[in-house]
Amino acid sequence: MQVSRSSLSLEQAPPISVPFRFFITAPIFGLLAALLLLAYGPAILTNRWAPATLALTHLITLGFLGMIMCGAMMQMLPVLAGSPVPKVKPVATAVHSLLTIGTLALVSGFLSGITGLFHLALTALGLGFLIFIVAISMALIRIRTPNATIHGMRLAVASLATTVILGLTVGAGFSGMTSLSQLIPLTDIHLGWGILGWIGILVVGVAYQVVPMFQLTPEYPQKLTGPLNWVLFATLIIWAPLYLAWGGGQLPKWVPDTWILLPAVGYALFAGTTLWLQQKRRRRVSDITLLFWRTGMILIAACLLLWLTSFIPAAKNQPALPLLMGIWLLFGIATSVTNGMLYKIVPFLAWFHLQNRQVALMSMGKVKVPNMKELMPDRLAQRQLYAHLATLLLLTLAPFWPNPFTYIAGLSLGASCILLLLNILQAVRRYQQVNQALSDFESSR
Repeated sequence: MQVSRSSLSLEQAPPISVPFRFFITAPIFGLLAALLLLAYGPAILTNRWAPATLALTHLITLGFLGMIMCGAMMQMLPVLAGSPVPKVKPVATAVHSLLTIGTLALVSGFLSGITGLFHLALTALGLGFLIFIVAISMALIRIRTPNATIHGMRLAVASLATTVILGLTVGAGFSGMTSLSQLIPLTDIHLGWGILGWIGILVVGVAYQVVPMFQLTPEYPQKLTGPLNWVLFATLIIWAPLYLAWGGGQLPKWVPDTWILLPAVGYALFAGTTLWLQQKRRRRVSDITLLFWRTGMILIAACLLLWLTSFIPAAKNQPALPLLMGIWLLFGIATSVTNGMLYKIVPFLAWFHLQNRQVALMSMGKVKVPNMKELMPDRLAQRQLYAHLATLLLLTLAPFWPNPFTYIAGLSLGASCILLLLNILQAVRRYQQVNQALSDFESSR
């Protein structure tokens, strides 16, 4: 695949170890989530407030999705916007270490109930995200001519800051460090800002660049890219106090529930546009990234339809439906899209780092740089796609028939994460081999 370099600032890219440490860690957290499903079984999908369910949720949101998005942003800002993250190597080391420690401590705190683990988690996560937000914000502020992707990143970082503040507040309430009168509404708002704000807005903003570049589609229409992320962000700002007012008994629940339909419709519009652009792509052959993205986009529409059923009186007493919504949002949409991004970003990074070094050494014809398909072959990625789709199907059935589908889903999720980890390590190993060959060529001159 040929990637245009005209709009990329490749010379400002950070060392490849910066994003790769995040990408390699993500499937390990996914594997821990699979082990949790196997250990707790059906109980983990019967009550969203159960400690094991909260632990599972944060293994996916912080451990899997958070790692991928932090690593991707550190890489994308200098490459797509020409604005490198300051002190990127020590920042990446600190952020990766603190988020890893904080996530493990938080999950352990949920499972054990030990207050000290919550204190460690809140400290590590708070400090790790503070360093990340400050460093990323400094890079974003320096950009003088922002496009829709940069605006999306700025709003996503603002959403992340809101999510973290709410998360620290809620965490203090759960651990008994402070007393909160509206703990459950605050938790829901924290979740809303995390999924619809931080994850959702970042995915939309990044899609404006990576979908046309990697999937060879036409550009997103400016009528969509201009206002969409601002509308999504503004609707969340209004939704949060409406939801708190419901929690305080000042509004009926249908008011915030109806308002949240606005960002839901916005995301559905984005999903429909993405599917339409994919149909017009220049390269008609489907690849793994395309299939992952299509899965996520289709499930955005499914989530909107599922949310509409919550207004039907008979559906309000169905405890499986909120769990199904969470499964589709995290495993169906967010995890599918990030998987698809990894299968382009990882081989692309390895390819352009090797190619840049090859050009600098003038070693063309002496050391062959593998193309992206050779770095991450489709046959390996296809196995993980099948495991991921199987996991999604099994988790969709599990809220209705927890036994045996929860256990089978745990096995399938574990297989998917192991395959993803092996595929990333395959690209890393191939990169190291070619990089060593380039070093040998350099020393032999």
